[in-house]
Amino acid sequence: MLHKAIINGYEIKPYANLKDANLGYAYLRYADLGGAYLEGVNLKGANLRDANLRYAYLGYAYLRYADLEGAYLEGVNLKGANLRDANLRNADLRDADLRGADLKGANLMYANLVGANLGGAYLEGADLEGAYLEGVNLKGANLRDANLRNADLRGADLRGADLEGANLMYANLVGANLRDANLRGANLRGANLGDAYLRNANLVGADLEGANLWGTYLMCANLRNANLRIANLRDANLRNANLVGANLGGANLRNAYLMCANLGGADLEGAYLRNANLKDANLRDANLMGANLRYAYLEGADLEDANLEDANLED
Repeated sequence: MLHKAIINGYEIKPYANLKDANLGYAYLRYADLGGAYLEGVNLKGANLRDANLRYAYLGYAYLRYADLEGAYLEGVNLKGANLRDANLRNADLRDADLRGADLKGANLMYANLVGANLGGAYLEGADLEGAYLEGVNLKGANLRDANLRNADLRGADLRGADLEGANLMYANLVGANLRDANLRGANLRGANLGDAYLRNANLVGADLEGANLWGTYLMCANLRNANLRIANLRDANLRNANLVGANLGGANLRNAYLMCANLGGADLEGAYLRNANLKDANLRDANLMGANLRYAYLEGADLEDANLEDANLED
């Protein structure tokens, strides 16, 4: 670790006051800037690999193209900072303040962001594959087209977040809050959404094939034309959900609550709906061929022109 040095005329040391300093493209690998005051500093393209910036203040700093791979950024304040296209792979960002930060196109693969605050952050196209985001605040964040494959988002706050077109394949979203989130066209294949909260979420055209949605709250969610083939929706709450044209072939909907849900034209071939509550649901033109509806509650359900060939309707 580089504890003290003079670079571009600035003294690099722990707790240094470098407000508005110009350190663009500076070589600061292994530098020790723990607790330093770096408000508005220019670190564009700087090499900060493995540097220590724990609890430093970098509010509104300019870090575009900066290389922070493996850097120690625990508790750092990066509120409003520009980190576009920065490299933060394997960085330690635990409890960091990244509210309103611009991380478009940034590399955050395998970064540790547990406890970080990314409320309102701009992460469009960012790479967060395998990142640790348990309990992170991403409320209102822009994650359009971001890569979150295999990311750990357990208990994360994603209320109102924009995840349109994002890759969440195999991501762990157990207990996450996605109320009012936009997941239009998102890839959620094999994702774990058990006990997640998705009221009013937009999942139009989303790919949830093989996803785990056991006990997930999807009341009033829009799943029009979504792919839910072989998904696990056991005990899920889909009251008033829009599932028009959705593919639910082979899906497990045991004990699912589908009261007043719109399943018009949906494909439920081979679906398992034992004990499902379909009271007042719209199943017009739905394909229920070979579906298991044993003990399902169908009072008031509209099955006009539905295909019930080989369906099991025994009580």
